[in-house]
Amino acid sequence: MTVQSARASRPADRRRQLIDHAADLFVQRGYPHVSMADIARAAGVTAPSLYRHFADKRDLLGAAVLSGVDDLETCTDRALSAPQATADDTLRALIEAIAKRPDSASLWRWTGAYLSDEQNREVALRTRAVLRRWADILFGDDHGLTDWERSQLTWALLSVAGSSAVHKARLSPTREIDELVGRARRLLRLRPSLAPPRPPAIPALPSTTRRDEILDAASHLFAERGYADVGVDEIGAAVGISGPSVYNHFPSKAAILVGIGQRSAARLEAGVMAAYAASDDPAQILDALVDSYVTVITATPDLSVSFNNAAALAEDPAARELLETQRRYVARWIDLLPQADAAAGEGRIGPGEAAVGVHAALSIVNDAVRLRRGTSRPEFGAQMAYLMKGVLSADRG
Repeated sequence: MTVQSARASRPADRRRQLIDHAADLFVQRGYPHVSMADIARAAGVTAPSLYRHFADKRDLLGAAVLSGVDDLETCTDRALSAPQATADDTLRALIEAIAKRPDSASLWRWTGAYLSDEQNREVALRTRAVLRRWADILFGDDHGLTDWERSQLTWALLSVAGSSAVHKARLSPTREIDELVGRARRLLRLRPSLAPPRPPAIPALPSTTRRDEILDAASHLFAERGYADVGVDEIGAAVGISGPSVYNHFPSKAAILVGIGQRSAARLEAGVMAAYAASDDPAQILDALVDSYVTVITATPDLSVSFNNAAALAEDPAARELLETQRRYVARWIDLLPQADAAAGEGRIGPGEAAVGVHAALSIVNDAVRLRRGTSRPEFGAQMAYLMKGVLSADRG
């Protein structure tokens, strides 16, 4: 490389370095809780240097998200270019590529509310184009699948492949890839049109206290606009009271978010008690937990809001009990999965593999709800439960 070409490449290299540092912070802390000064410090540059490359934080977020889409396109190009590769070879190559850079597949799923409409359209169009390419190679000329089934399965596959970004399973990279590939194989054998119907969800009872009215209003506002962009005055206005009056019920906005999380945790715990009361078979209990989880996450915004804004409570002492309750809830699933596999004669998997499988299944519905992908369809809940159970089921070849 000549001196001149090296100099020419530096701005592009520096820009990518800044984008990578920003993406890391956005994923770790959540977009609202990262400042341009934080990014400059992490990158070892001054704030003016950062502003020479990006107009503001949203401009930098857009660049980080689109860089992730670039990575997704690049890894797809590489996986599909292998000569004489089978569909299974391609599946493994795709999952390996995404698992190496999980932020590329996950950042935009968490930050869509902060992107402009134009940015979201570009991300969605390019991601759909990538997933169509996945479908063409993974399903080939399978005429038993409708277009919408191919689309739903490839979106779910993206969630499974990117699920490594939401957990810290104690597993070697090779074993994690093996587990993700195994769960992905289960997924791709499913046919969403065969999802058994679910009974209609029982609507949540209307709120009877001012406290619950505040939680309802805040939950919907946080879901629509994000926790950081909603003020206490707006929450109060939504229930017909002044902002200061909200503090008669909650000491802070963070306490409102904790209250939302506590409500969703109580609903999940009710599902746990019902599941264990109805059966002592691990597979049946796990199926019942899937059903109750889908019911809770689709009935109100509470669970999705609590999950999506966990970073806002990471340093809040008042939220420690809630976060521990959420951890214990997922741990139940992780404990049950090896028992269910062993009962089915598949051998008992370890806790690391079980954690990968559980988070892969949960990511399917969490991502779909977060992105509002098909959530208005009456069969949405049934199909999500079907896909999750399929991913968690014992592999019978």
